Amino acid sequence: MKTLYSQLPAIDSLLRDPALQPLLAQTGTAFTTHQLRAMQQEAREHIQQHQTLPAWHANWPQEALRRAARQQQSALRPVFNLTGTVLHTNLGRAQLSDRAIEAVVNCLRQPVTLEYALDEAARGHRDNAVSALLCELTGAEAACIVNNNAAAVLLMLAALAPGREVIVSRGELVEIGGAFRIPDVMRQAGCTLVEVGTTNRTHLKDYRAAIAENSGLLMKVHTSNYQIQGFTHAVTEAELVELGEAYQLPVITDLGSGSLIDMTGFGLPAEPMPQQLIAAGVSLVSFSGDKLLGGPQAGIIIGKKALIEQLQSHPLKRALRVDKMTLAALEATLQLYRQPETLREALPTLRLLTRCSQDILQQAERVMPPLAQRYSADFSLAIAACSSQIGSGSLPVERIPSYAITFTPRDGRGSHLNHLSQRWRSLARPVIGRIQEGKLWLDLRCLDDETALIQALVA
Repeated sequence: MKTLYSQLPAIDSLLRDPALQPLLAQTGTAFTTHQLRAMQQEAREHIQQHQTLPAWHANWPQEALRRAARQQQSALRPVFNLTGTVLHTNLGRAQLSDRAIEAVVNCLRQPVTLEYALDEAARGHRDNAVSALLCELTGAEAACIVNNNAAAVLLMLAALAPGREVIVSRGELVEIGGAFRIPDVMRQAGCTLVEVGTTNRTHLKDYRAAIAENSGLLMKVHTSNYQIQGFTHAVTEAELVELGEAYQLPVITDLGSGSLIDMTGFGLPAEPMPQQLIAAGVSLVSFSGDKLLGGPQAGIIIGKKALIEQLQSHPLKRALRVDKMTLAALEATLQLYRQPETLREALPTLRLLTRCSQDILQQAERVMPPLAQRYSADFSLAIAACSSQIGSGSLPVERIPSYAITFTPRDGRGSHLNHLSQRWRSLARPVIGRIQEGKLWLDLRCLDDETALIQALVA
């Protein structure tokens, strides 16, 4: 045992080893020394437990370089999203446009007018950068920006109805990812939830009967992550606005995804648009920036100026505000909507959602041969029609025709699929597909760089 311990090299000698000089030049003496001491302690523990030296003992410099590379690797790694979900929450939702990326880089390299009004040479408001654009695009009187749509809902409730009742249809008490539930948010905001109607049918008379002296808001929540079908009835925003005006109650809508364009014009299913609700008289509308809008994560609130001013002056607004990078990316994204004729190509989300299935099929036919040559010994490969989904709660039951390359283990063992999927997730740029029906599916709808994918999977 003592002989094994004596074979462990001293830190000083390792630091002088020529093979370790690249690591020293890259990370410095302090980091490298810390790394070597950790390895030395690990080696001692291995000797104590197994009475042998660790396998990597023969080449300390190489092992130190490998570990340093792993530690310095970013936690936010680029991946190939071949899941078939365009707006994948776990993979970052919307990809930003080139224009938005450039705007973020520019605002990071130099001072910017984040809260500085050039005309008055005085402090301005950070939301001004995008509020005018949002009003132009939606017809709203004013706008407010927070860090996501959940924050937007919380702020609206806390600022407009603290200690008061908020009336919502029972069929709209949604839960979204991360256990975000409308009733829980209401409690956090200091509001009292008043449920009306039933899960599948709510009428205007239900809202009217629930209005009382302590009523503060009438609220609509777009059920973007599920649908109730069959014997159903819901009250429209226009009907609710008319009722709210009669009782002097604001109407707010949590729209969720929020598309600023008519999706049917691109062959996609219809989705409620914020500007439609503003035109219907809704007091405030909230929606996400990183879903169908195709921008950065943000919660956008548009509506009546007096109510927006209440939100801006609430203490929560400062806690929920966004930074200059988000504002820069959001402004650049909204600028693209001023040119609807070029929006499809300029906005990655829209481009991926509207890719022609025939183009995807042709791409699959190009990608298939090199993958078949590499994997056909163990797997049967095929090109199969499949259905992509929009994702992030947008149009939950709608599917978009697409094509995938499927891998079926020749011996029928599902463990081989799991092993293959795990191998691909460990690549320098992980490849993320989905296992379904005894096959590993690579849906190519979101594949931009087919050459890079082939190189990754064939190497």
